[in-house]
Amino acid sequence: MFALRRDHIAELQNAKPKKPFFFLKPPSSIVLPGEGPCLQPKGVDMHFEVELALVIGRMVRNLHPEDEKGAMDAIRAYAVGIDMTARNVQNEAKKKGLPWDIAKGFDTFLPMSNLIPKAAIADPHDAELFLDVNGQPRQRGSTALMIYRIPRIMSDISRVMTLLPGDVVLTGTPAGVGPVVPGDVMRAGVRVQGREVEEGRIEVPVELSGSAYEFSET
Repeated sequence: MFALRRDHIAELQNAKPKKPFFFLKPPSSIVLPGEGPCLQPKGVDMHFEVELALVIGRMVRNLHPEDEKGAMDAIRAYAVGIDMTARNVQNEAKKKGLPWDIAKGFDTFLPMSNLIPKAAIADPHDAELFLDVNGQPRQRGSTALMIYRIPRIMSDISRVMTLLPGDVVLTGTPAGVGPVVPGDVMRAGVRVQGREVEEGRIEVPVELSGSAYEFSET
């Protein structure tokens, strides 16, 4: 599940939503540390989006948007995730008014870090996300730029679908998203007060997928 950030909206020239917007990624998109590469489907323009992830620890339903304690108590841990997007697939779906689940749901399209203890990120609204490709900085940005704070994000989701233990909520990406191709290596993480959180480190290579899928116009 996913929310939005001011700088990323401006980057993509999208309209600012009046309330949190979210979509779903399947569990099969998750790649944990050491499980393998991120795979580029044939014909897909694959973009990276680093995000802070909330790992839910208890059932959440109809959470009040200003219930800060309820939201924080429901979070078991944090993680760093790279929300991969098949940008050309997404753009075509948007243009034609079609759902764009495919653009987010390919296998390996969510590399994730190990779990980050809550104590390591005292304030999830004050941390710096970063992502490098082949050692070159691509994304840098504070979680303070989220359009909506975490209680509001969790509230809006929980009014539509109940959050259950083990669910993962992504909170939005900084500006600087861009493409990667086979042979690239992505490294991402999170810093708190200038220091990198070790558990949040991701390093994942990009390889060409052996899937039978190949992008073609819908």
